Amino acid sequence: MTTNNKSITCKKLLFISRHAPYGTSLAKEALDAILAASAYDQNLSLLFMDDGVFQLLSAQDPSDLEQKNFAAMLPVLALYEIENIYVHFESLQARQITINELILDGVQVIDSKTICSLLTQQDQLLSF
Repeated sequence: MTTNNKSITCKKLLFISRHAPYGTSLAKEALDAILAASAYDQNLSLLFMDDGVFQLLSAQDPSDLEQKNFAAMLPVLALYEIENIYVHFESLQARQITINELILDGVQVIDSKTICSLLTQQDQLLSF
């Protein structure tokens, strides 16, 4: 009797979050998707760009919108061992956001050229 030895390969998945934390469900869906993917032992990365950089602001008060503070949910990423977290430098600049205003420690600020390199290294891209 022979057995099939299937090796499980780890895929590189990059989740790109491009939308503001409030107004649509896309930011929450991106967070839910990456947390669900973490259960499958994949190599996960998360990139915030365009209006998605607003998700990282520590000073958020969505109480007028009767929604939960999105930024308060981001520290859970570390519990799921999602450590490759990037933010687009030019998106921060265009929105006059400084690194000191971000809620996550250790987020890597990268420019457009580095993003192009990052994209080519991935097996799958998921954009929200």
